[in-house]
Amino acid sequence: MQYEFLKQFPRRMKNVGLYCVLISNSIQKGTWQKYGFKKLDEQINLLFAVLLYIMEQSLREEICTMDDIGAFIDNLNIQYLGKPMSYEDSKLLGDFIVNVILSNEGRAMYFDGFEFEQNAYKIMNISYVANRVVYVDSEVRRTSYYLTDDGYNLLLGTLEIENNMKLTIHEMIFKMHLEKQSYDKAVDEIKNVFNLLRIQLQKIQEAMGRIRRNALSYSVSDYQEILTENLETIADTKKKFQSYREMVAARAAELENENINVRHLTPREEETLQNLRTIESYLTRTIDEHQKILNHHFDLKALYTKELEQISQMSLIKRFSFRTEVYEKLLSDARGLTHTDYFLRPLFNQEPGKIYNLNKALEVWQPARVRKGEENEELLDFDGEEWEREQERKLAERLRSYEESLGFLVTRAVREGEISLLSLQNAMTEQERGLFIPNVEIFKEIMVELIKTREISIDALKKERSEFLSERADSFQLNEMLLDLTEKRQELKTLKGVEIYRIEDGNTVVFDGVRDEQGREKCIRCSNVLIRALTES
Repeated sequence: MQYEFLKQFPRRMKNVGLYCVLISNSIQKGTWQKYGFKKLDEQINLLFAVLLYIMEQSLREEICTMDDIGAFIDNLNIQYLGKPMSYEDSKLLGDFIVNVILSNEGRAMYFDGFEFEQNAYKIMNISYVANRVVYVDSEVRRTSYYLTDDGYNLLLGTLEIENNMKLTIHEMIFKMHLEKQSYDKAVDEIKNVFNLLRIQLQKIQEAMGRIRRNALSYSVSDYQEILTENLETIADTKKKFQSYREMVAARAAELENENINVRHLTPREEETLQNLRTIESYLTRTIDEHQKILNHHFDLKALYTKELEQISQMSLIKRFSFRTEVYEKLLSDARGLTHTDYFLRPLFNQEPGKIYNLNKALEVWQPARVRKGEENEELLDFDGEEWEREQERKLAERLRSYEESLGFLVTRAVREGEISLLSLQNAMTEQERGLFIPNVEIFKEIMVELIKTREISIDALKKERSEFLSERADSFQLNEMLLDLTEKRQELKTLKGVEIYRIEDGNTVVFDGVRDEQGREKCIRCSNVLIRALTES
């Protein structure tokens, strides 16, 4: 399936359908108007109040007849709503809500959710309330109403979990799935955890933006709330998820070693291994998000303190009328003219009067020729924008060197099926060698990343990119660069994956006369490595 996030889509649509069918049954019903409920807001509020009353009676295992529902609506109307209704009207309105809106006059209710795995709509039944026959005082036969599972799901979904509990709940569910080795479900939960951390980071960034625009528009209660959420988020999340990552990495390494040394994995074990790699990837991103939240937390505190201090300093500036405080006083007493320079000097940015500086008196005095040489030193003009452009140019050149080196290696592997460093040692021209080994550092980093990765699936990389949007990295990322190469180069369109093996045959691959980043010539000695390209048959 191309879009993994569309799995269990009908289950989501069932939750949506609970609201859609309820609103569809209620809207544009003329009965509401008879009892004074003209606005949709009023109708929905009373409808859910009745649902909550039925749920409360169901949880208490008490009977809930139409008389009880009518009495509840009548009490609400007397205490809060103030509609012109009698008790009989309340009872009739309760009958309308239960039997017409919630029960659809006895007709079955359905909502269709599209099941993408089957490429067809799945018909789902919806039922909010059910009834049973009860006997009041052991003689009178009455009908009692209670909530169904759909009714409970509807009402429990309306009471949102507090933000500080969401992360804890998803983390507990994720841990439970790991312990049960339900790795496919654990993937969904770790994605939810990562999304919650990303949302928290965005909230901090939005708060900092509001504070920069106008600190007074950001209340102390908002500031306290976001600080509390930050502290609860970063309390012990990092330590927990680091332990989870170590456990997942150990399990993935165990399966990989078994696949290499013992036997081929079954399709189910292959899926488990893929899920473990996905979990490990998201755990790494989760820890990174945790670190960003920690850094932004302190930045937020420093920014809010600074902005409030600046505002408080502005409030301490004393303003006065120049005519009242200066002109009129000088006209009334001309002797003040002798001291006007003290008042007016700051307005013209005049140098203050010199005073004796004791620090200068104790400073070591240098010969005149030395001081003259210091005064004649050339002042260098530092252009920040030009420096940034130069750094961006150097980064672009370095990334281009990575791309050319990796592209050369993968292209040769696709052309020949598989290649080794030993076969490339004497089979390259000087130009090809310059592309493959631009310098010692780049060659070393590419080979280390390839050996660490061992196996790369292009489909898995595409799936990951479609599910997760991230900023372009400013350093070498093997998976991202390999995926970009398959999209740019026509000869790599058929590439489905790459496998990397260290060949333990005792041979040593030597590349002489390779320069490092400082321009010094070095000799590279490394073990033989096999690169196998998996292409479409």
